[in-house]
Amino acid sequence: MSTTNKIVLITGGSRGLGKNMALNLAKEGLDVVLTYHSKKEEALAVVAEIEQSGQKAAALQLNTADVKSFGDFFRELSILLKNTFKSGTIDFLVNNAGIGINAAFAETSEEVFDELLNIHFKGVFFLTQAALPILSDGGGIVNISTGLARFATPGYAAYASMKGAIETLTKYQAAELGSRGIRVNIVAPGAIETDFGGGVVRDNDQVNKHIASVTALGRVGRPDDIGSVVAFLCTDQAKWINAQRIEVSGGMNL
Repeated sequence: MSTTNKIVLITGGSRGLGKNMALNLAKEGLDVVLTYHSKKEEALAVVAEIEQSGQKAAALQLNTADVKSFGDFFRELSILLKNTFKSGTIDFLVNNAGIGINAAFAETSEEVFDELLNIHFKGVFFLTQAALPILSDGGGIVNISTGLARFATPGYAAYASMKGAIETLTKYQAAELGSRGIRVNIVAPGAIETDFGGGVVRDNDQVNKHIASVTALGRVGRPDDIGSVVAFLCTDQAKWINAQRIEVSGGMNL
């Protein structure tokens, strides 16, 4: 393949939605650098699958909650880009890495709050900031929110609040980075069948049926429902979409 392919950095690309995003991005002709927290073998399997499709790919370890590690990460990324991709820059950043913790508002501990804050808001804020020097002008950023920022499902007060913060940040990033031609959008998935949050949507038949019953299209979401939209936002077809919250939920809780 040509060395002029556009390159996307996606956090949390070893499994679930992130894996599907990575595969869809490759399908759109992008080369992919994905990060993983602990699942190295899974990440390398995704890399191999992307390479089989004809795109370049690589995986790097990253704890998105550890802001102090970002300097080392970007130094490592710069070496990787030069050696593997013959490039000094990335074209797109997808801030996907995340965890799901279900805890009632009254019982949410400070420890859980801080963990969610560091991964879903602080980490995203400062990782994106650190990526700016190597993010190409005319490129793009895709942040990930949740339908839970629009409708309230008890048990997700802290998680959804962090996502609400990212939705606001997305607008500010779009306003402040627009002079560089960088588009910033946010995708808000509805309930999806993955291992996220212990796999409750996928594995609990009662939960699955309830979600399907409150969704206009009559089923719960699948990873490919989300990955294809994220990939679309990283193509020229989406060049005039900016500062938008795009909910991809099949019409949940309308």
